[in-house]
Amino acid sequence: MTRVDQWVWAVRLYRTRSIASTAIKAGHVRINEEKVKPSTSVKVGDEVRVRAEGYEKVFEVVQLLSKRVAAPLAVQAYVDHSPPPPPKDEFFGAFGGRDRGAGRPTKRERREIDELRGH
Repeated sequence: MTRVDQWVWAVRLYRTRSIASTAIKAGHVRINEEKVKPSTSVKVGDEVRVRAEGYEKVFEVVQLLSKRVAAPLAVQAYVDHSPPPPPKDEFFGAFGGRDRGAGRPTKRERREIDELRGH
């Protein structure tokens, strides 16, 4: 058995083990739909859900790793069942994205953007 913080770090879902532990404590990582602690053991066949960048990624554990390995080997340790990410146009279009080179928004535009976001 391998700790979940070691596994998500070893398969390169997080850059460092401390970042992985912090994300797990914050509830961004779940195993089989349950919140876990960094010391929770992960087994082959478990479903690991990682919330990052505004959407959720779903992985099935195929191989247990406790040490960080090369990227091609890390990809073999899981099966990615994640739905495709939303297109950037749809994701950012809801917030009234600005054209490149348009400069900073004016005070009035900033208020309109905040209103759209619900602040």
